[in-house]
Amino acid sequence: ARGLLAVAAGLGLLYAVLRVPVRLRDGLAAVTVFLSTLTPKFYFALTVTSSFISGLIFVFEWWHFRKYGTSFIEQVSVSHLRPLIGGAENSPPAPAAFSAGENETSRQNMPECKVWRNPLNLFRGAEYSRYMWVTGKEPLTYYDMNLSAQDHQTFFTCDTDTLRPSDTVMQKAWRERNPQARIKAAYQALELNNDCATAYVLLAEEEATTIVDAEKYFKQALKAGEMIYRKSQNCHSQSPQHEAQLRRDTNVLVYVKRRLAMCARKLGRIREAVKMMRDLMKEFPLLSMLNIHENLLEALLELQAYADVQAVLAKYDDISLPKSAAICYTAALLKARAVSERFSPETASKRGLSTAEINAVEAIHRAVEFNPHVPKYLLEMKSLVLPPEHILKRGDSEAVAYAFFHLQHWKRIEGALNLLHCTWEGTFRMIPYPLEKGHLFYPYPSCTETADRELLPTFHEVSVYPQKELPFFIHFTAGLCSFSAMLALLTHQFPELMVIFAKA
Repeated sequence: ARGLLAVAAGLGLLYAVLRVPVRLRDGLAAVTVFLSTLTPKFYFALTVTSSFISGLIFVFEWWHFRKYGTSFIEQVSVSHLRPLIGGAENSPPAPAAFSAGENETSRQNMPECKVWRNPLNLFRGAEYSRYMWVTGKEPLTYYDMNLSAQDHQTFFTCDTDTLRPSDTVMQKAWRERNPQARIKAAYQALELNNDCATAYVLLAEEEATTIVDAEKYFKQALKAGEMIYRKSQNCHSQSPQHEAQLRRDTNVLVYVKRRLAMCARKLGRIREAVKMMRDLMKEFPLLSMLNIHENLLEALLELQAYADVQAVLAKYDDISLPKSAAICYTAALLKARAVSERFSPETASKRGLSTAEINAVEAIHRAVEFNPHVPKYLLEMKSLVLPPEHILKRGDSEAVAYAFFHLQHWKRIEGALNLLHCTWEGTFRMIPYPLEKGHLFYPYPSCTETADRELLPTFHEVSVYPQKELPFFIHFTAGLCSFSAMLALLTHQFPELMVIFAKA
C-alpha cells in the first residue's frame, strides 16, 4: 500500500511538472491575444502617461537637489534601504564644541578671499621659465606676477633707499615689468655697490636657470645681507628712518635664508634644509605670518620623520591660528597612516569603524571641508599645473599648490589614498546646503572662483565649489522622461508601425 501511494505521489508530481510548460504556453497565448486587441490609442495613452509621471519625478528631483543639494531617491536609498541590506554609515560627526569654537575663531581671524604668498612658490628662472621654454605655455598670470612685484616693493624697499644709490636703482628694478629690464637694473646696482643683497636676490630668482645657480646667487646675497643687517641693528634706535631700514634689512635676510633652505631641499640636502628652517623660525619667531612652518612640514614628510611632523602640527594646528590645506591635510595624513594599511571598506561596513578609523575619517572630513578641491588632485582625477606664486586659502589655487608638493607623501603611505577615496565625498552630506553656515569652519567663501581664475593660468580648468555634479537619478529620470516622450510622439505620428513594433 505504501509503495502504491509513493508511486501515485510521484506520478502526480511528474504530471504537475509537465503541466507547467502547458500553463506557460496558455499564458503566452492569452498575452498575445490581449496585445492583438490593443489599438494605437492605447499605446499612445500609455506612453503619454509614463512620460508625464517620469516628468513629475524629474521636476521633484530637480527641486529637491536645488534646495538640499542631494537626490531625494538617492537620499532615501542611503538612509533607509542601505541599513536593511546590511550597510551603514559609520562616520559620526565631529564634536559640536570644537565646531563652534573653531567656527567663531576662524570667522574673526580669516578675512574673506585674502590672497597669500605661496610658501612653496617656485623659482622664476630655474623652474617657471624652464616650463615655458619646453611647453610654450605661460605658467604665471599677469595678476599673480603683479602681486609679486607689490610684495617685492613692500619687503625690499624703504624710505631711506635714496641714501644709497644701489638701493635707488633696485627700487626702480622691482617696478619694471620686463624681466630683462629688471636683470639689467640688478647688474647696474651691483656696479654701484658689490654688496647689494637685493640685486643678488633678483638675479637668483630670475636670471639663474638652475637651482644650483640660484643657490650661488643666494649665498652671495646672504653674505651681503648679514653685513647690512648687523649695521642696521647697531643704529636702528637713532631715528624712525633707521628703524624702517632695519625692518627692510630683516625682511631681506629672512627671505634669503628661506630660499637657501628651499634650494637645499630641492637639491636633496633635506636634513640641512630642515636645520636651516628650524634656525630661521627660532631666530625670527615674530615672522610666523610667512608660514615657514609649511616648508618645514614638507621637508619633514620627505624625511618620513612623522613624530617631528606631529610636533610641528601640535604647535601650529591651533584653534586661534589661521588654517591652511597643508595643516589640515597633513593632520589627516598622519591619522590615516595609523589605519590605512589594514583598512578595507567591506570589512569596515560589516564590523563598524574602530576608534582610530573614526579619528582618521573625521580628520579627512575636516580637511575636505576646509578645502574641497584637494582630493581630486591627490586621487589624480584632475591634472596638476605648476603652482602659482600666490594662493587663495580654501581655493583651487591652494589645492594645486598643496597637491603639487604633497602628492608623493600620500602615495608613500600605503592605503592612505584608498582611505581618502572611500571617505572624502561623505563630507558633503555633513555640510548644510545651501552654505549659509559651515560644519567645522566658517561658510565657504563665494568669491573664490573669481580670484582663482585670476591666479591660475588660462589653460587650467578651475575647480569650482559649491557647484555640485548632478546625481545619477536626475540624469536617469531626465532620460526616462525624454525617452517616453519621444515614444509618445512616434506613436502619435506612426501608430500602425509602433503597434507592430510593440507586438513584436
